[in-house]
Amino acid sequence: MNRRDFHRTLSASMAATFTVTLTASFAGAAHAQGFPSKPMTMVVPYPAGGPSDFVARQMQPELAKSLGQTLVVDNVGGVAGAIGVQKMLSAPADGHTFTLGSPLELIIAPLTLSAVKYTPDDIKMVAQIVKAPLVPLARKDFPANTVEELVALATRPGAKQFSMANVGMGSLFHLAAERLTQISGAKFVHVPYRGGAQIMTDLMGGQVDMGFGTFAGPIPGMVAEGKLKALGLTTRAPLARFANIPAIAANPKFAELEFDSWAGIQVPKNTPDEASARLNRAVHEALRNPDIRKAFEASGNTVSSPMNVADTDRLFKAEVVRYQAIAKSINLQPQ
Repeated sequence: MNRRDFHRTLSASMAATFTVTLTASFAGAAHAQGFPSKPMTMVVPYPAGGPSDFVARQMQPELAKSLGQTLVVDNVGGVAGAIGVQKMLSAPADGHTFTLGSPLELIIAPLTLSAVKYTPDDIKMVAQIVKAPLVPLARKDFPANTVEELVALATRPGAKQFSMANVGMGSLFHLAAERLTQISGAKFVHVPYRGGAQIMTDLMGGQVDMGFGTFAGPIPGMVAEGKLKALGLTTRAPLARFANIPAIAANPKFAELEFDSWAGIQVPKNTPDEASARLNRAVHEALRNPDIRKAFEASGNTVSSPMNVADTDRLFKAEVVRYQAIAKSINLQPQ
C-alpha cells in the first residue's frame, strides 16, 4: 500500500469510527431523554383535602415543569389508602404512574388488613418529600407534662390505666403507643376511633386522656393555644420552631421512640432505574422552590434532605422491617 492509499484508508476508518461514535452518542442521548414520554399520573391514596393531597398539590406544578409533561393528581381513596396503592401497582411499571404515599398505606395497611393483597416488597420508594414527628398528646389538664412524667404516673403502684385514643388497632399511632408500653412498662386502655378529627375533639373535651398524632397541620396551633398538651416529639433533637417541646428520643431510655410520618414518591419495584432516577431529580428540583418549602414548613412539616434512589429505598426497607417487628411483637393479625 502506497502512502496515498494508506491515508485514504485511514481517513475512511476515522470517518466510520466518528459516525459510529456519533450515532451511539445520539442513541444514548435519546435513551436518556426517553422518560417521561407521555402524560403522567400522581395517585394520592386519599380523598382531596387531606394531608397527603396537600403535599401532592404543592408539588404538582413544579414536578410537571421539571418533567416536561402534564401531571394529573388522581385522588383514589378507600381501604386505608390501599386502593390507591393498588392502582399504581396495576399500571405499567414505566414510571409514568406513581404514588404520593406514606407509611400508613404502604407498610401498615398490609399488616392490618386482610383485604390488602400487595406487600411492601412490591414497591420501590424513589424520593422522600416531607416528614413530621409523632406527638403524644394529652388533654390540657393532664397531670403529666412529659413522657417521663407520664411513665412515672402510669407505673406507680395502684396507678389507673390512662385511656389512649388511636385511629384503629394497628395504625401508626397505635404501634407507637405499643412501643412506648414495651419500653416503659406503662399500660394504656386503647380506645379505637374512626378518624383523627374526633380524637382531637374528645381530647380537647377531656373525654379521653391521651392519643398519638402527627405534629403537623392544625395540631401545633392547638398546642400553642393551650387546647392540647404535647408531652414531647418523637425526635432525637428538639425542632427549632418548637424548642420548648422536649425531644423524646433524646433520652437514651426512649431512643427507640423515634417515629416520623413521611410522604414521598413510590413506583412498582421493577420500574427502570432511569425513570426512578428522573423522578428523584424532579422531586429535589421542586423542593428547591422557596414557596413550596415555606408552605410545607408552615404546615408543621420538615422538608426532607436530598437522597438518591438507592438511599431512599434503603430507608423505606428499614421502615418496613421496623414496623413488621413491632406488629409481630404484639401479635398483630390482619383483620
